[in-house]
Amino acid sequence: MRIRAATAADAGAIAAMILPVFRAGETYAIDRDIGEAAAIAFWLGDDRATFVAHDADDTPLGSYYLRANQAGGGRHVANAGYVVADAARGRGVARAMAAHSFDEARARGFAAMQFNFVVASNTRAVALWQALGFAIVGRVPGAFRHPALGAVDALVMHRLL
Repeated sequence: MRIRAATAADAGAIAAMILPVFRAGETYAIDRDIGEAAAIAFWLGDDRATFVAHDADDTPLGSYYLRANQAGGGRHVANAGYVVADAARGRGVARAMAAHSFDEARARGFAAMQFNFVVASNTRAVALWQALGFAIVGRVPGAFRHPALGAVDALVMHRLL
């Protein structure tokens, strides 16, 4: 697996990965009816560095973005979002992108990483983040409206880099 900085040429492949996730409405607090242009503008925004994971055949496996969690006095803490292509789930792509993002965050001067809104029912992600050293430092009861489960807690997760 190879992970590299995303370019505008990756927009279609990234859209193919993020749109089904956004539209499912189960893990991201993004409008489910988001259009492709708006989804790409979000994922490839000017305030973030975006990366793409590929296999040896250059097939996109996943993508992540990295940005400052806050401005000013909070800019030393990173924030990130990750997506794995359906066909690549269970192959260690998220773990590899996470490790890459930690190294990239350190190289950019970040001291920690914080996820502000991890949907508690996304148990695979919660387990992975905890296995990678994140602690649950906050819980917001019923903050996410899951399309099948109703009100679900959102977790705030943090780790030092």
